[in-house]
Amino acid sequence: MSEVYFAQVGTSGGKGLLEQTVPLFNKAGFNDVVGEHDLVAVKLHFGELGCSSFIPGFYIREIVKAIAGCEARPFLTDSCVLYLGKRRNAYDHTITAHANGFSLSTTGAPVIIADGLQGSYVEPFEIQGKYFDIVDIAGAVADADSLVVVSHVTGHGLTGFAGAFKNLGMGAVGRAVKLSIHELVRPQVDRDTCDACAGCLKHCPVDAISIDKGGGFAVIDLELCIGCGECMTICPREAIRIEWQGDSERAQEKLAEAASAVIRQKDKIAYFNYLLNVTPSCDCWQHTAAPMVADIGLLASRDPVAIDQASIDLVKDAPCGYNNKYSDVNRRFRPIGGGPFDSTLSYAEELGLGTRDYELIPV
Repeated sequence: MSEVYFAQVGTSGGKGLLEQTVPLFNKAGFNDVVGEHDLVAVKLHFGELGCSSFIPGFYIREIVKAIAGCEARPFLTDSCVLYLGKRRNAYDHTITAHANGFSLSTTGAPVIIADGLQGSYVEPFEIQGKYFDIVDIAGAVADADSLVVVSHVTGHGLTGFAGAFKNLGMGAVGRAVKLSIHELVRPQVDRDTCDACAGCLKHCPVDAISIDKGGGFAVIDLELCIGCGECMTICPREAIRIEWQGDSERAQEKLAEAASAVIRQKDKIAYFNYLLNVTPSCDCWQHTAAPMVADIGLLASRDPVAIDQASIDLVKDAPCGYNNKYSDVNRRFRPIGGGPFDSTLSYAEELGLGTRDYELIPV
């Protein structure tokens, strides 16, 4: 059984998450992870430009403070994305990070994009897994002495749930690995339901959607489509369905296997999961949905499987947020292709990356 430390959202002065971050860092034993003079990669998500639900920089500043207190040298990092937008190369990604409040002056740590200027700086790591023989790890993550994984817990179109494993298995690897995880998703338009509102066009990150003006429906170019599922998430008429070219659980297992490369390459890793603004989709988009549940708090653990399992349990037990659609707890984490959302954790446990058995320890 693994220990997961929990700081609940505070309701009185001096007991908020800001004040509890450094004590949580110490209680969870993270000062044993971060060594003196270590170059510490703080792996987080800076948010797409236009998104407002990502973890704010003032929380990250407290984590940086805790790392600096160990006489280590933290830097903030994430990797470039597959699609169009403001995080496709290190230049735009860094500007986006600064615009969203992440900089040396605001957090106390510099921003270094992990896979280089064009997203091609990666370090191959051999795992000989079921899906990958080699996983390309983002270079700065691979080069770091230790790793602090700071994840924003959300729903996710592809996997149903996003936490520490999504942060590593998608966010700390190269583009070829990202593409492989998405390869099974093929969106299809129900022409009878679609009213050609063009909302999906505006949100497609690779411009793979057009409108057939004669027929009055959207058309998706599957040669361009990267399988992100954003069109389905955004469609107000639910006119887009996902056709899986294979088992939907395969993508979740690939995510776990990709994350396993990062975990095995790095001896020293600590995990924070923020259960704030738990939205139905991740922070990759230029918009923000209403949270599914009320804010919960902050988790810390040395075990990525345990911290993600604890996050799932806490979100499922939390009261509904602004959207009554999520009063049904079974709707809170649903992959776009249907089926279970916890295959990542089942497979990760099978791979020996952690345990779903945990003790929740309030701080």
